[in-house]
Amino acid sequence: MKTPKKIISRLRRKRSIRKKVCGAVARPRLCVFRSAKHIYSQIINDETGQTLVAASTLTAELNADLKEGTGNMKASKKVGALLARRAIAKGIKQVIFDRNGFLYHGRIKALAEAAREGGLEF
Repeated sequence: MKTPKKIISRLRRKRSIRKKVCGAVARPRLCVFRSAKHIYSQIINDETGQTLVAASTLTAELNADLKEGTGNMKASKKVGALLARRAIAKGIKQVIFDRNGFLYHGRIKALAEAAREGGLEF
């Protein structure tokens, strides 16, 4: 099966972004992935290849709050706020935002703004 042009374009943008963005101990990388039903985010230290903090719409803490659905902007805002709380609890305040080839619009933007409101700086 041939890969759709939309996916190829996203992967090309992703490669271009990852050439420039690298998470370190001082500023780890906040990586976001969006699917049709869910949104996933994690804070990664690229030097060790270790995930420091993660949150998604599948997280048990958010199950009660996501009665309206998981693939919408409200869910993205809640994931961003949860990720920010967890990061602040671990002492992470500054991150580098990696949109993973997705356009900074809609659910990706909602997650980023909620993380900023939660106290993360990027």
